[in-house]
Amino acid sequence: MINKSVLEEIEHNLQLHNTKLIAVTKTHPLDVLQEAYNIGLRSFGENKVQELVGKAEVLPKDIEWHLIGHLQSNKVKYIAPFIYMIHSVDSFKLLQEINKEAKKNNRIIKCLLQIYIANEETKFGLDETELMNLLKNPELEQLENIKIDGLMGMATNTDDQAIIKNEFHSLSDLFKELSTTITKKNIEWKEISMGMTSDYKLAAEQGSTMVRIGSAIFGSR
Repeated sequence: MINKSVLEEIEHNLQLHNTKLIAVTKTHPLDVLQEAYNIGLRSFGENKVQELVGKAEVLPKDIEWHLIGHLQSNKVKYIAPFIYMIHSVDSFKLLQEINKEAKKNNRIIKCLLQIYIANEETKFGLDETELMNLLKNPELEQLENIKIDGLMGMATNTDDQAIIKNEFHSLSDLFKELSTTITKKNIEWKEISMGMTSDYKLAAEQGSTMVRIGSAIFGSR
């Protein structure tokens, strides 16, 4: 069951900062996603390709599907026909594969570059050196079927709000710097995807344009 009062509170808080809600639907069954759709949610986030594909096949076609989990190159072909945005691009090789599969489907796929901002070894993402090498790669502009829309980051899993705020602030500063220094035809600095159920307010305050919220809306699985 969807907690509608909590959802209304979240949407109100996000409207204050013009931040978009991505409802994280991973592990939740089809009837719950249909309920979310019926009350007006249209942007759904999934972690795993197989689960995402299965849900997309049977749910309404106007849903924006966001892949927010780690993506392996050999899985790109399964989501390329319909995916709205891939939040978790962490290598140039992966960008090349997304471009190849997008071209086969006559599409341009929106991507976010995942940046490593957390003080945890378990998180994926590019460090700043890897990021700059990717952005300055002379082959990047040849990828005509992808559009880099911005950055994504996951904060450290901690109750220390000061640490989380600092990590979000650093990603926001990096985004601002890149938006004034890196100009390419397939890059459009529009989105910062950061913040989840426990820290979405802080993320919105620090400039997040998209937050990924699941358990607050759907409950834990």
